[in-house]
Amino acid sequence: MSSIKILVAQGGGPTAVINQSLVGVVLEARRFPQVERVYGARHGVRGIVDEDLLDLTQETLANLEQVAATPASALGSTRDKPDLAYCQRILATLQAHGISHFFYIGGNDSSDTVRIVSEEARKAGHPLRCMHIPKTIDNDLMGNDHTPGFPSAARFVAQAFAGANLDNAALPGVYVGVIMGRHAGFLTAAAALARRFPGDGPHLVYLPERTFKVDGFLADVKAAYEKHGRCVIAVSEGIHDETGATIAEKLAKTVERDAHGNVQLSGTGALADLLCDEIKDKLKIKRVRGDTFGYLQRSFLGCVSGVDQREAREAAEKAVQFAMWGDRDGSVAIRRTGDYAVDYVLQPLEAVAARTRTMEDALIAPAGNDVTPAFFDYLRPLLGGDMPVAGRLRAPAVTKVLKR
Repeated sequence: MSSIKILVAQGGGPTAVINQSLVGVVLEARRFPQVERVYGARHGVRGIVDEDLLDLTQETLANLEQVAATPASALGSTRDKPDLAYCQRILATLQAHGISHFFYIGGNDSSDTVRIVSEEARKAGHPLRCMHIPKTIDNDLMGNDHTPGFPSAARFVAQAFAGANLDNAALPGVYVGVIMGRHAGFLTAAAALARRFPGDGPHLVYLPERTFKVDGFLADVKAAYEKHGRCVIAVSEGIHDETGATIAEKLAKTVERDAHGNVQLSGTGALADLLCDEIKDKLKIKRVRGDTFGYLQRSFLGCVSGVDQREAREAAEKAVQFAMWGDRDGSVAIRRTGDYAVDYVLQPLEAVAARTRTMEDALIAPAGNDVTPAFFDYLRPLLGGDMPVAGRLRAPAVTKVLKR
């Protein structure tokens, strides 16, 4: 029996459960007697080309389980987006260390990296099994019902908006919360799960799947404010006009761009400030507040979905099984069955690589400023148990006696 060396890495934004997938690979691989070593690359593909590797074969079970329950990327991550030359350097490292199985935990760009490395290994005649393990809080991977990381982030967003709604009810005004999601609105839509009583916020939900019109937005806010005496709003950072230009880019005098040339949306706070200014200036509402969730929901300690933890681990375990028993590369996908269960399938890398899933029309309200009941049915099973419940006073009002 020939010995096998495995390499696992983590790419893209950290999540609350990405380490479950990491530990799933390590522990499942160590069950196979032919596996000699399980290596981990520090800071994703950057660690591979730099040969910055750890021998995870020597980690104890107890420590691995503690790491699994810890948010963020234990190995460290990277935003490097490898081109062909970069992927050839990755392959050179894999060949030099005799690695025959490569597992990359990540999102859209990570799956594309796996695809290119797989193709280059085939051209070079190097026997390499390449597996992509899904991860992203944006929930935007093709072929998946949902992706590990999203349920925990969604749970955070729903709980945060439940708190924002309580705060806004106590001191009425307008509250704008901007949430991650450049092209897919799943995470922003999760804010709607904060509602319990009639009149609870968010009263308005804006997603990048629909064109955003500032005048229409202001009309919606005015109507909600007049109806409820207040207004809580959930907005995706990726909202855009009819030309596709982001509202942040359209309203801001200057914009920041990331390493890939995209307008920097996450963590800047610009969009919340711009929308708040529009509300103050045009609607003359005095108490207007805005928050940008930015990176908060990605690795928040203590707000993790049990369903998310379990499925992140199982997706990685299935990746190892597919790699050890199968004869093809691929990307593990989570498919929903029944009410509620999942299956794990291996789809071709080409089906997911560098492609983006967006929210289906059936999940978005026709007016474009809310979600449908179908979205609630979709999300509730993923949140992992009961959500915190907010109470409300029910005592009757006392009759006034003073004449004023």
